[in-house]
This record gives sequence, structure tokens and C-alpha cells, in this order.
Amino acid sequence: MAGKQDKLRFQRDLLIACFLFGAGVLISGLSLAQIRAESRMQTAQATQPLQGTPAPDDRSKTPAESKPGGDRPTTPAPEPARPDPQTQGAAGTAKPALPPAPAEKIAPPIKEK
Repeated sequence: MAGKQDKLRFQRDLLIACFLFGAGVLISGLSLAQIRAESRMQTAQATQPLQGTPAPDDRSKTPAESKPGGDRPTTPAPEPARPDPQTQGAAGTAKPALPPAPAEKIAPPIKEK
């Protein structure tokens, strides 16, 4: 009699396991189908590729002619920017972004070993 109950219990457990496995496969399939549908919608909304510029004609391939004795720029090269002395002094007196930490939050210095 115990063997018959064990067999029925095994069949019931096997049926539940098969049902859970089938439900998992079904949910996975639906999820994959949804992911594919969303990726297709995104590719459908992508912008069209830009049109290329037409190939230049043969005249633009040759370099421009050099002219002997051409004009050179006579202006001196620009110098690097230097801040005004007034702004340098003001930068040292700028307020800190945060107030100083309370004394109990400051740790003692780390000792070297």
C-alpha cells in the first residue's frame, strides 16, 4: 500500500515539475518575442543614412600653384593670456564651497609604520 502512495506522489510531483518547466519555457519565449519586436521598432525608427557628396572633378585634385615672393603675415604671434593681478588676489580670497568639518569628524593623522 505504501508503494502505491509513493507512486502517486511521484506522478503528482512529476506533473507539477513538467507544468512549471512548461510555464518557464512559455515565459522565456514570450520575453524573447517582445525583445525582438522592440528591437525591430527601434531599427524602423532609425534615421536614413546621409547622402554622400559627389566626387570632386579632376581640377580640384591638383594643388594650388605657388607664387614666388608671396606675402607673409607681418603681425607678431599672439602671446599666452595672463590673468590680471586684481583677479589673482581675488581668487585667493574665494569662499570655500563647504563649511569646515566639525572637530569630531576630523580624524588624527595617519602614523607611518
